[in-house]
Parts: sequence; C-alpha cells; structure tokens
Amino acid sequence: MAKAKTVYVCQSCGTSLPKWQGRCTQCGAWNSLVEEVVEERSSTKTKAKALKKINLGELLVSRPEVGVISDSKQRFSSGVGELDRVLGGGVVPGAVMLIGGEPGIGKSTLLTQVSLVMSGLMGANIFNDEEPSSGRKAKKSKKRLDKVKSESKGGRASKAQEESGESIDQQKILYVCGEESPEQINLRINRILNNEHFLSKYEFEKDSGNLIQAVDQILQFAVTTDVDQLVAVMESTRPNLVIVDSIQTLATLDLTGASGSIGQVRESTERIISISKRLSIPVFLVGHVTKEGAIAGPKVLEHMVDSVLQLEGERTGQFRLLRALKNRFGATDEVGVFKVVEYGYEEVSNPSEIFLEHQQERVAGSAVACVMEGTRPLLIEAQSLVNQSQLVMPRRVGRGIELSRIQVLAAVLQKHCRLPLASHDIFLSAAGGFRISEPAVDLALAVAIASSLNNRPIKAKTVFIGEVGLLGEVRQVASLERRIKEAHRLGYKNVISAKTHRTLKEVLADIGLLG
Repeated sequence: MAKAKTVYVCQSCGTSLPKWQGRCTQCGAWNSLVEEVVEERSSTKTKAKALKKINLGELLVSRPEVGVISDSKQRFSSGVGELDRVLGGGVVPGAVMLIGGEPGIGKSTLLTQVSLVMSGLMGANIFNDEEPSSGRKAKKSKKRLDKVKSESKGGRASKAQEESGESIDQQKILYVCGEESPEQINLRINRILNNEHFLSKYEFEKDSGNLIQAVDQILQFAVTTDVDQLVAVMESTRPNLVIVDSIQTLATLDLTGASGSIGQVRESTERIISISKRLSIPVFLVGHVTKEGAIAGPKVLEHMVDSVLQLEGERTGQFRLLRALKNRFGATDEVGVFKVVEYGYEEVSNPSEIFLEHQQERVAGSAVACVMEGTRPLLIEAQSLVNQSQLVMPRRVGRGIELSRIQVLAAVLQKHCRLPLASHDIFLSAAGGFRISEPAVDLALAVAIASSLNNRPIKAKTVFIGEVGLLGEVRQVASLERRIKEAHRLGYKNVISAKTHRTLKEVLADIGLLG
C-alpha cells in the first residue's frame, strides 16, 4: 500500500509546509508544526456527478416574511441575567457561542449553573402542577417560569414543525462530557442544588425536590469525544441547548490528527455549526486558552462561531467578568459581572456597590474612578502606594493596570506638577481585581499617586473622571453625563472632571495635594 502523503500544519496560523522545521515561516511561532495526513481529493468526474444530483429547490430559499423571522429567530432567556446581557438580550436559536478563559477560572461551573437554571425554568410544568402558595415571591416565580417556558418553546420550534404537528413539548438540554465523567459533573450539580442561596436567588422552592426532578428529566449527558456521534445524538434528540466541554476534546475519524489539533478543532466546529444552524439548536463551546491568553486552536475558529465570550479575573479573586469579544447578534462592549460564592457564581446587578463595599474613608492613596464597561458605568477604587526607593531604577508595578500607563502618569506628575517621583517606587492597583484599560481612569490614578506621595487623604465622596494628556491637561471622556449620574446615585456629590478643571495641576492644587 502506498504511503499516505503528509504535511506539517502550524497550530497557530494553519499554514501547511511540506517538511518539518522549528519555526513557522508565516507567523513566526516556534515548535508549532504538527504532521497531518492529506486526504485524497475526489476526481473531477465524481464531483461532476454529484453536482448533477443537486436539487436547486433545496438550496434556493426566498426571504422569510417579517413575522416568520420574529417567530423562528426569537431570543430566549438563559435564566442568568448577566449572561443574557453579554449575549445582547438572550440566546439566539442556532447560535454557536465559544467561551474561553484561564484553566480553573470557572467556565464549566458557569455553564453547569446555566444548564441547571434552564432545566428548572423549562420544567415549569413540574412546578405548576399545583397552584403556588400565596405570596409575592411565589406569584413572581410562576410568572417567570411560564415566560421562559414559552420563550424556550418558541425559540426551538419552527413554523414547519408546528404545521406538521411534530411534538415540541419535550424539553432537553444536552451536556457533552469530553473532559469529565457524568459522575464528576454530578458532584458539581449536587453542590449547587443543595445550596439554599442558589434556590432563593433563582426563585425556586426551598425544597429542591421539584428542581431535581426537572433536572433529571431535562438534563442529559453525552459521554463521547467523537463529533460524528455527537451530531447523530443532536439529530435524534433535538435538544433545546447543547453544552460542549470542551471543543478541544472532540475529534472525527475522518482525520488522523489527535484531538485538539488544528484540523480536528476546525472540522469538529464546522460539523457542529452545520447541524446547529439546520436544526436551530444553540450551542455553547468551551475553549481552552494558550499561555498567552488566546483561545487555543486556529484563529479561524473565532471567525466560524457567532459569539466569542471571555471569562476573566484573578483566580484567587472574588469577581469574574464575562466579556463579549465577538457577537453577531449584539454589542461587543457589554460585560457581565459575577461574584464567586460557595455554590458557584452569583450575578452582580449593581457592581459599583460591590467594588466600593470595602473602601476605607479618608485613607491616603485611595481615589474613586468611574469606568464604562459597555453601556454600564462602574465606580471602582484605585489604590496607590508610593515610597522611597532603595534601587537605582525605581519600580513601577501595576495590578490590573498597564505598566506603560503608570510610567506616563509618573512622568506627567513630575514634569508638570513638580512631584519628586524619580526616586520613589510606585505601586498601583484596582480594588477587587478589576482590570483597567479605559483612559477615563487616568485622573483618579494620578490623584491616588499624589495622595500617597504626600500622605494626605482625599475628601470623602469624591470621584475623578478624565483622561490625562502628555501636556498635563484633563480631557473629556465619552458618556460623561452617565458617569456623573451613576456617581450621584451612589452618593458621590463631588465630581471632578474636565468640566470643572482644565489641568491636572489645577486638580491637585484644588484638593490640597500641591505645596
């Protein structure tokens, strides 16, 4: 038998090379070439015969009417409000969503929690067998369950299914176990279901028997790493939602590469997307990340899916942020905030109050800033520690803050405000493990540095909003009125911005940090 032809494919960019070499000539990545077998192409005659059998009536479809679009493509709630916010208002039927994050950050925990909440909400008929007891909470719970049940049915069933009389009452969520066994996942499920805070948070009855019954009926596990088997299961069961944990564990026997290789990841994703679009089944894909923080696999993977979500935060921190790096059905500047609790994640509907919860009043080196995360203004505390350096080159250290920003602010303070920072170490941090990337926080960082250097606290209930330029000027930022409104809502009446002061020197002089 003739030897199979092989090529070497770069795992970073997908470039194919005829022989192995240490460095990819296209992207420059080292030790990224993996040998893969080249599949034989069909002959021209075979392709011509296949093309003759194509039915154009199946390929060409007229534009659906407006009513059909709104019915068949309607979003439905995941039951987790912060996730719905990031997705643009809910889950779109047929959407394929990729969620990535550092190992141990909590991707599986978040999606397990989503599957449990949706199982309970879709199992509303179990809860509604009897009339709920009197009380505002019971009525609210029943109303919410009815709403999500109707939404999930409406999102899954197409008009053709309804006309043909096909049953759409069966509610199913499919959890694909690629990394863990069902027994291991069940340990996490029991931890969540046995927590009263989780049950009360999502308005389930304190007796979790009904919820457990709903989970047992609706949540199903698929123990496979073969993408073709997964496609067959989706075809036969027609679930309302599929969670794949993780895409790097899936493979197809049609390719010889190992699971997680660039070819297997691309082919597996393509087959999942195909059946997801055809049957209008939304799919969550868990993705690994590289040591640089990028999602593992080919870059084309992010282009293929509909949404790319990133779960980030300090592993030992109290908060997690869920960002949308790509979203075909919504904005990409939204962020969801979760608090790490004993059972998993708790939604944070008012992050500003949480981030400022442990702020100490009248402490040198502390200043409050207002940043915009999507359409949501957040008040966060910037902390600074400035002390005399014992090194020839003083240190500039930031946690959640770019080093280049610290260096620029230190240079501006020394040049235009005459602060002796050249011989001092500067340490900056955003409280709560928050990552700051917006220029609007420059003013608060500069004030925090000056406050720590002079060992003078700032007046209580003061918030700083503004970008600091290289010439020492305070610049306007976007959505200033919304930021000011949020500050006033939380009791911060003294707002310092480009509206009140022109330069950084004027700001420091006004609050008593100069001279």
